[in-house]
Amino acid sequence: METRTRTIVKALCWQALGFKVMTVIGYVFTGSVGEGGALAVLTTAVSMVNYIIHERIWARVAWGRR
Repeated sequence: METRTRTIVKALCWQALGFKVMTVIGYVFTGSVGEGGALAVLTTAVSMVNYIIHERIWARVAWGRR
């Protein structure tokens, strides 16, 4: 099982990448960097919480491990 700190660091790295992508997508759809950034902040926050919960649940599942 990995540590909680490792899970959080992985989530932060993943969300940083997602934030960049979401900002660009938001900009393309709205034409506004501000609105695109606001959309990215919201989706990043929600996604990070979901990712951490997902990772912690899977850390307890023994299936598929050797």
